[in-house]
Amino acid sequence: MKYERNFYQIKKNDEIFNLLIKEKSSVGYYKLPFQDISKIKEYSKTIKQKNIYVIGIGGSSLGSKAIYTFLNSTNAFTKKLLFLDTIDPLKINQLLSLSNEKNAHYVVISKSGNTIEPLSILQYLSSFRVVNESNCTIVTGKNTRLFDYARNKKINTFIIDDDIGGRFSVFSPAGLIPLSIIGVNIDSLLDGCIEVHNSFFNKEYYYDHIINKARFLVENKSRFSNNIIFSYSSVFQDFNKWYVQIWAESLGKKNTNGTRQGLTPIALLGPDDQHSFLQLIVDGVRDKTVTFFKIKNLKDSSFIPKNSEFKFFEPDFLQGKNFNELINLQADATYESIMQEKDIPCDIITISSVDEKCIGMLMYRFQLLVSCVGAFLQINTYDQPGVELGKKLLKAKLGKIND
Repeated sequence: MKYERNFYQIKKNDEIFNLLIKEKSSVGYYKLPFQDISKIKEYSKTIKQKNIYVIGIGGSSLGSKAIYTFLNSTNAFTKKLLFLDTIDPLKINQLLSLSNEKNAHYVVISKSGNTIEPLSILQYLSSFRVVNESNCTIVTGKNTRLFDYARNKKINTFIIDDDIGGRFSVFSPAGLIPLSIIGVNIDSLLDGCIEVHNSFFNKEYYYDHIINKARFLVENKSRFSNNIIFSYSSVFQDFNKWYVQIWAESLGKKNTNGTRQGLTPIALLGPDDQHSFLQLIVDGVRDKTVTFFKIKNLKDSSFIPKNSEFKFFEPDFLQGKNFNELINLQADATYESIMQEKDIPCDIITISSVDEKCIGMLMYRFQLLVSCVGAFLQINTYDQPGVELGKKLLKAKLGKIND
């Protein structure tokens, strides 16, 4: 009797935990919370320009953009981050028009050193503006073409280690350089990462939350194949985009048996999407899990004043309410309405405040969750073979145009 199979056995939690411990020797993002950032902080103080352009795409910019958007509304940063993360000429020129040569500094980020989008922007920029050591910083891998360019032009360069993938690079120089330049407290940012890292690997508070959620998602991936985050604050707008990239590009793979895996990420913003997507969640096909985010303290005390002239409800429950309370009550009401359906898996994460430590904790928590899900799926979480062909075809097409 001959027996063959193309399915796999879901491993025990301890097996997955031991796999992640083993990964720490070869996957670089695990070590980033503990790095020496003194040189980054010292260098950042030397940058005097007010408009800092981040020239990068995908993992080279999404992480720093997520953190900047999260913090920007409640911090009085004296410098501004502007993200040239597209090759749309209308957007490029609109952003470049916001500053002149004197008040612009360019942070060019490409780990491979040959990413078409940032290099095309750099080449375009160099055709009408001076780009040199006084207004440019390069973040790239070792011995890349971009590294050679920086060395030839004597431009300050920071290295992304080979074992750190782009979408896991937010706490590497790719994210820390632009954030530190504008005044983000990167020590506090990494403190948040350290707290989650140590809790998880010491099998404390975050261990159960992360590994059991990962197990549930994998055990139920055929039934609940769409994973929604529902973020209640505009400060999560770019975090949502970062989440979609790290989730989709890490988990959409073939596993060790050649079976196609993947959990589709969907990112919503509340309360806006209560008036659209929520209907599909509540009354649509039961193929979704939902994770809510809300912030206990938005650091804003704006409230709806008491005014007898405008009473739209009887009794008027809006008067005197502050908006922080109102948006969290909306999150709670939506969460509870889904809980009452009893067949839509959901959870809620409450972030204590809008600060560096909190966003560091949240993003590192999701990096660990992605690693756990990937280990349960028995895939390579850190490669991206599905996007490589498109890059090769684009370069071939560009070669034909030049011919």
